Amino acid sequence: MKKGTIIGLSIAGLFVIIFLWGNGLYNNMVTSDEVVSKSWANVESQYQRRSDLIPNLVATVKGYATHENKTLTEVVEARAKATQVTVDPTNITPEKLAEYQAAQSQVGSAIGRLLVSVEAYPDLKANQNFIELQAQLEGTENRISVERQRFNEDVMSYNVLIRRFPSNIIANMTGFDKKANFKADQGTDKAPEVKF
Repeated sequence: MKKGTIIGLSIAGLFVIIFLWGNGLYNNMVTSDEVVSKSWANVESQYQRRSDLIPNLVATVKGYATHENKTLTEVVEARAKATQVTVDPTNITPEKLAEYQAAQSQVGSAIGRLLVSVEAYPDLKANQNFIELQAQLEGTENRISVERQRFNEDVMSYNVLIRRFPSNIIANMTGFDKKANFKADQGTDKAPEVKF
């Protein structure tokens, strides 16, 4: 075989290897991006579950707590605002995620105020429907926490993949950008002060 032919085949073989390597990296990034999208859908699903429970909770409390109209209204309004804030899983920016998180925090705070106000109604606290709704809300909050944690883990894996050398070269060429993750709400880094 001629020397030129051997060099030509070697160069062609090198290009094929580089192409296959780059293709494998790209496919890993696509898979990781889809995992993040699925995780985000799971987070939204749990927030939707909580949102779906709120009308039942409000209706149950309304029957007993006639003086809590302001608190009930706050819960309904917070729910309405939270359902209007959406995040596109293909473009999860820190700003959109913070806006979504703030809306969901308002719902959580409103529900918390409602549950505190229920303490003044012993008949309501003993109502089986209310007890079941309260247990479902507690379970949903736990599910939200778990799904947010999984989402953050998947975002971390994705971000590491697209930032590591040499995959960062392929990521930059093909438009894979870093994704945002959930952060703790403002003020949660300080322990609450309890006074008796």
